[in-house]
Amino acid sequence: MNNQALIEKFRLLPSVDEVLKVLDDRQVKIPHNLIVEVVRRTVESYRERIIKGLPCEDSKETVLREIVEMSEVNLEVACRYNLRPVINATGVVLHTNLGRAILSENARRAVQTIANGYANLELDLTTGKRGSRYSAVEGILTGLTGAEAALVVNNNASAVLLALGTLARNKEVIVSRGQLVEIGGSFRIPDVMAQSGAILVEVGTTNKTYPEDYRRAVSENTGLLLQVHTSNYRILGFTRETTIEEMVEVGRDYDLPVMSDLGSGFLVDLSRFGLPPEPTVQEVVRGGADVVTFSGDKLLGGPQAGIIVGKKKYIDLMKKNPLTRAVRIDKFTVASLEATLRDYLDPKAALQKIPTLRMLTALPGELEYKADVLVEKITPLVGELARVTVEKDFSRVGGGAMPITELPTTIVSISPRHISLDEFTSRLRRYTPAVIGRVQDNRLLLDPRTVLDGEEELLVEAVVKCLQASS
Repeated sequence: MNNQALIEKFRLLPSVDEVLKVLDDRQVKIPHNLIVEVVRRTVESYRERIIKGLPCEDSKETVLREIVEMSEVNLEVACRYNLRPVINATGVVLHTNLGRAILSENARRAVQTIANGYANLELDLTTGKRGSRYSAVEGILTGLTGAEAALVVNNNASAVLLALGTLARNKEVIVSRGQLVEIGGSFRIPDVMAQSGAILVEVGTTNKTYPEDYRRAVSENTGLLLQVHTSNYRILGFTRETTIEEMVEVGRDYDLPVMSDLGSGFLVDLSRFGLPPEPTVQEVVRGGADVVTFSGDKLLGGPQAGIIVGKKKYIDLMKKNPLTRAVRIDKFTVASLEATLRDYLDPKAALQKIPTLRMLTALPGELEYKADVLVEKITPLVGELARVTVEKDFSRVGGGAMPITELPTTIVSISPRHISLDEFTSRLRRYTPAVIGRVQDNRLLLDPRTVLDGEEELLVEAVVKCLQASS
């Protein structure tokens, strides 16, 4: 396109004020500054289309109409919250990208109650004096785990960092070579240890570590023995790890504290439901560990938090560490964590009250029924637009927990016929609420295990509308 033709095309572009007048006439109830910014960007993007020689309208009226329509679409997108609800149909129970654990009804209600006004976060209502924000959960944690004391920070990496920095700064920490895990986001145990000021001492081999390995590594500068639960991977075959009881025996012989980083952290044993045996927090505490750390938003099924339980003398030292203030939890975490922990006071009821536990222990027959219902609702509405079938498959625990565990499930398989699978999944992501499934062998798989009660109709509607948009 020559310069004269470009100039003629540019003359068709409306001013920002012209577009704003039309939008104002339509009584768009959006902050004026946002409207101006979106319109300015929309006009500029239309200008770029002209420069690139892309198809454009050929009269001032039609160009104005198209820019107004584009501005309305862009305004709708600009007014959406960036953090939005998502229907998790992946079958990954603790999906890190989707926020991990779903809060229980009691936890959600507790957050709503606290969000509605002020709370006694750091006020002792009995004495009227300043209190501790951890008092709301410390007693419940010690009661559930059998530990002497407890402290909660914003995530488990912070919990490990705080514990190491408090108990072993400038001292050696002995850990099995096979436990030097990467905990996600490229954060590795050796890196966390270095940041804490502790000095890493590796013992044993990748697949085998014995109590004697720890004994030989103890020196005058040793400050701590550390066990890291390899929750996000497994070494199989010819293996041998030192138990927490064996480590505690070594620690007592040399007057050294023993810390166990459980990572995910179970409060109930789910092995009777077919899941592999995992050490519970209570078992590790009974085994003699002086400090135990674990996450709040993984197998516990609560909010993001790093929970530290153990001997009072060590927990008290951590409470006095200035870092504790930097990684402290807010009132919403306190509220939701307290409610979640209270759900555990009745372990049997917790299996139904806490969504994470309910999903992990869902019966195969229940999941098959849910998948059948979804297919029965979707199939007549989409007709020939897609092939919709029921198939057997496996769900995953997720969140770096039980990496090789496969949970039998029944999934809904959808193969669109008139649009590409990429386009179909893209439409589902842009839908409100967004729908996320698993893509496998050129099919979209929807796993009912992680579809919450009440989301089924929304899921059906999203699938149908995103397929019908192509017809």
